Amino acid sequence: MTNLRDILAGNLKENRRKCGLSQVKLAEKAGISTQYIAMIELSRQFPTPEVLERIAAAFGIEAYELFAVPPSPESSMERLHRDIIREIKAVTAEALEKALAGKQGET
Repeated sequence: MTNLRDILAGNLKENRRKCGLSQVKLAEKAGISTQYIAMIELSRQFPTPEVLERIAAAFGIEAYELFAVPPSPESSMERLHRDIIREIKAVTAEALEKALAGKQGET
């Protein structure tokens, strides 16, 4: 998913499935047509802000959440890698400080 329509389409489908809603049920809850829901999910239509708010309300979420991009596995791994390196550096620095303090106490 690279553009806004595709992000919305994917998130709409995902949220609809998570909520156990068919396109018909979502359309009823949001007060729009089933065909319009289908067109949004196919990235062929882009709803107005008012329709976005009604769709989000049907899911029980905020409208901006329909555009959330989940982190890619690569970015999650990169973040984990950075955290591990930071922890290793902190543990190493602490061990070095203790070792140096112990040597100074011996002299």
